[in-house]
Amino acid sequence: MQRIAIAPDYEISRVIRGGWQLAGGHGTVDGDTAVEDMIAFADAGITTFDCADIYTGVEELIGRFRLAYGNLRGAEALSRIRVHTKFVPDLAVLPTIDKAYVEGVIDTSRKRLKIETLDLVQFHWWALDVPGWLETAGWLKELSEEGKIGKVSLTNFDADHVAAIVDAGVPVASLQLQYSLLDRRPEKRMVDLARAKGFALLCYGTVAGGFLSDRWLGEVEPEHPLENRSLTKYKLIIDDFGGWDLFQSLLLTLRRIADRHETDIATVASAAMLTKPTVAAVIVGARNRSHLPANLAISDIVLDDADHAALAAVLADARPLDGDVYALERDRTGRHGAIMKYNLNKGE
Repeated sequence: MQRIAIAPDYEISRVIRGGWQLAGGHGTVDGDTAVEDMIAFADAGITTFDCADIYTGVEELIGRFRLAYGNLRGAEALSRIRVHTKFVPDLAVLPTIDKAYVEGVIDTSRKRLKIETLDLVQFHWWALDVPGWLETAGWLKELSEEGKIGKVSLTNFDADHVAAIVDAGVPVASLQLQYSLLDRRPEKRMVDLARAKGFALLCYGTVAGGFLSDRWLGEVEPEHPLENRSLTKYKLIIDDFGGWDLFQSLLLTLRRIADRHETDIATVASAAMLTKPTVAAVIVGARNRSHLPANLAISDIVLDDADHAALAAVLADARPLDGDVYALERDRTGRHGAIMKYNLNKGE
């Protein structure tokens, strides 16, 4: 597994194990099995784990894993483990947020994860028209200076607001954002900003909730309502990208590339994102270890000029998605924003 430094003293695996599928609402999760799966990922080299304060039960599971991993593999092995969590204040909280609220949520994450200093905290703000986002970023910086947070990072902010936060003196280490072959909004401005300001991009949605996989090659276009909110979200992206026929052309191109590399469509779709400028890692959702070999292969595949040319040819017919990073999702009256849930933090 490839590794990369996103700061002089901070190294991560280039494939990050996502925790969203372990959250409440995704079916029954056996805690012991989940911990064993995380140990398998860490032993194989995927040593960075992503979670959030709003992923019900996931911080606690990763806390159990850290404790078990340290006992099994020792302090040196545990020191390579990185846990990226999020700070996502509810939409309803934004108008009255204060530092005490921020610190309380951070302290809860520290308790759940069983760690004194959180490795990296990714800050999200639902409504940029509500004041307080810049001040809140400053409070996270203060908590970092106090030793409760290691790296301060962001998620789903657009270019203007990321620039404002960095220019205010907040040392932003990374930005987690949706970035895939279907969603190339970061290439409008964010990639250049990341290069100029020196922060890394961590990508989610690289397989579009499973749509970018062999499962959907040659399939008839699904109709709404879809099985879950994730599929609905990414089907809307496919619609805006250019529709089902163009999507099928992309899948066929990915299948041909996958054949040359003796792998699968999802692996190629994620591997392609690791070749993008300023992208440090991709976040893969994995409910268990069944996809571990494919996840490991993501950083092994070396796409050649012919592969990139084939992808560019089919993507040339795609429509650019509207707006900057996360703009569609922030419009609570629009097709993309209407399916989001904005008040998930339990404030325990």
